[in-house]
Amino acid sequence: TSYAGLRHLQVLAFTSNYYSKHNGLQKTCLHSKRKPNKSCFLDYSGNACVHSTAPPGSILPWRFFSCKEGTKPPSKTKQNTSIMTSELLYENLLKSEQKNWNNISARYKPMTKRIKEKLEELHKKYTFSLGSPRMRFGENVYFEENGCIFLSKADDVGEGNADILFSTEDLGFSDAFIQRIRISPDQRYVAVSLKSQNSEEATCVIVKLDHFPAVEKVIPSVFSFEWATNDVLYYTSQKNLKCQNVFMTTLTNQKHTKLVYTEQDARFFVDIYCTKDRRFLTVNSNSKTTSEVWLVDCRDPFKSPALVQARTKGVLYHIEHRNDELYILTTYGEPAQYKLMKAPVSSSSMENWHLVYALEEKSKLVDLEMFSDHCVMFLKNAGHLYLKVISFVSHSVQSIKLPTWACEFELESHLEHTTSTCYFQLTSPVHPPKRFAYSFKENNLIEQAVQEVPITTNCHTTRLLAKSKDETLVPITVFHNTNSKELHRKPLLVHVYGAYGIDLKMSFKEEKLMLIEEGWILAYCHVRGGGELGLSWHKDGCQHNKLKGLHDLKACIMLLHKLGFSQPKYTALSAASAGGVLAGALCNSDPKLIRAMILQAPFVDVLNTMMKTHLPLTIEEQDEWGNPLADEKCMKYIKSYCPYQNIKAQCYPSVFITAYRNDQRVPLTGVLRYVQRLRRATLDYASSTSEKGNWIPHIILDVQANGSHCDSSWEDSLNE
Repeated sequence: TSYAGLRHLQVLAFTSNYYSKHNGLQKTCLHSKRKPNKSCFLDYSGNACVHSTAPPGSILPWRFFSCKEGTKPPSKTKQNTSIMTSELLYENLLKSEQKNWNNISARYKPMTKRIKEKLEELHKKYTFSLGSPRMRFGENVYFEENGCIFLSKADDVGEGNADILFSTEDLGFSDAFIQRIRISPDQRYVAVSLKSQNSEEATCVIVKLDHFPAVEKVIPSVFSFEWATNDVLYYTSQKNLKCQNVFMTTLTNQKHTKLVYTEQDARFFVDIYCTKDRRFLTVNSNSKTTSEVWLVDCRDPFKSPALVQARTKGVLYHIEHRNDELYILTTYGEPAQYKLMKAPVSSSSMENWHLVYALEEKSKLVDLEMFSDHCVMFLKNAGHLYLKVISFVSHSVQSIKLPTWACEFELESHLEHTTSTCYFQLTSPVHPPKRFAYSFKENNLIEQAVQEVPITTNCHTTRLLAKSKDETLVPITVFHNTNSKELHRKPLLVHVYGAYGIDLKMSFKEEKLMLIEEGWILAYCHVRGGGELGLSWHKDGCQHNKLKGLHDLKACIMLLHKLGFSQPKYTALSAASAGGVLAGALCNSDPKLIRAMILQAPFVDVLNTMMKTHLPLTIEEQDEWGNPLADEKCMKYIKSYCPYQNIKAQCYPSVFITAYRNDQRVPLTGVLRYVQRLRRATLDYASSTSEKGNWIPHIILDVQANGSHCDSSWEDSLNE
């Protein structure tokens, strides 16, 4: 999920992630000249440098999970004894798992050595050759590489030489990566957020760009931030996985910081956005189903924010601005899909909203970019990508088809809304990003210059529809090597997520391309609960509809096998975070459909988690999973599919789980408990049966010392 234009559309996944606390930085002079290296480990969008993570408290594949039973905290005396005992058991269990992992991983050293060398080769060949996306600001171009912020003149970008303004090491954050960049309108200041991979929190550092750049201000625990004027910055603070306060800080002679907004409802998450024309900052307060937006006038940033429309249950909306009119992307009205509406700034309440454009049924709005005379919608339908270009001059709508292999957009920065060209990249799990440009003047799509290394992938893309239990057709995207024969004998890796209205992640990964080259089949099941077919697709797979996602996944795998894409004994299922719910549920209900399951930081105990309202995200998560404390039917329903609750003595597939010691969203204790129960079930089944050829599956847990919830550096992800 990223954040440019109105990139809070996944469904409400806003900008970046959290950052590491860092206090007491001295004012330091930072300046040198360096030739940038051609490497990039970050995803970029808008005028932000955004690592491939997303914020807590919104519609995400993450959350804070607890694994202790019960809902009432014990007395302090009992609690202290219990904590000491549980900590000792935890450490002993962790040591045991680490010893087990060391013994198991040693058997695979020759294989992992070969795979690692291949992945490094592919990374160098494709990813390094792409370079870093640029942020053009007048005649200046800013970009980030290897933790350094570079400045170059527009005409010199291709020369490979640039001035380095500063680096994370200069700032005293040698172990952090740059997550977000915001440049002040007069380019005197640059604000960056810095995050350690082992922390959920980030620090905002403001650097003054004089002849000798110097640190002007350091703000710990910041989530989002935007410049209102040349020397006034608005930002949201983050505490305990929540963002509910908005502050304004000034860098004038009389420096001061002021609280300007507080959100009282624990279900809502607050975020800051700057409209494309820099006319307003928007203070966005969102739950998973409802929005409220306040406007900060950048011409008068000290004035109190003005309300656009009071929150109305079930109505989501986001704001852009053009020519004294607000353009409102909203679910207001029928059907309950996103539509573009507009209203005068002076009378912005809902009764004055007028329709500009409504999406087609089952279309997913991935993103929207506003320009001075045009609006570009980035859309998806059953896996196919396309553009809708709205002209405010001719009042026309152009539909632009995109290459059939494309599965995901990677949008680029458009700092100047008056530009005549919209740039973006297209990618798929096995296709490195290709850069495209849409020209408003020429009304055509142009593929940009070919990369230094030609992209040659002998891969065929197939799109299928599986009929689920209730006759609903579920999209599947399949990749396989065009030279492969006897596909029923090839190994198959199935991917699933199906939660929070978020699409399966289908951006380029070196390991996916490697698998294709080695004869594997990759399948992506776009089950209900995800967002691939719009808001209704998500609604039809959450709360009391969660089992529909499980039925969808089963139907997809069965269709793949029926059509000759592998067979159960060669099939593995992969899922991360909340995707672990459906994967774990299938593992319990239909274990014979797969031979192996790979889980990364999995959510596997829905019931116990949703029973604990004292956890920071439980209340807002009720929109996704339901409220078992208030509804007995909901409790029984969650219990019917919860992976941890439904483990039983049967022949399971082998399971490999990666967990993170620093993961605040899926604490390691819960994963350990799931692994222990699963092992007991497999042993109980083996001891109670005397079938010939009976085997005990591997239940393997790899605990990573670094990284936090599916958020690892390139080096650590390579080791995984």
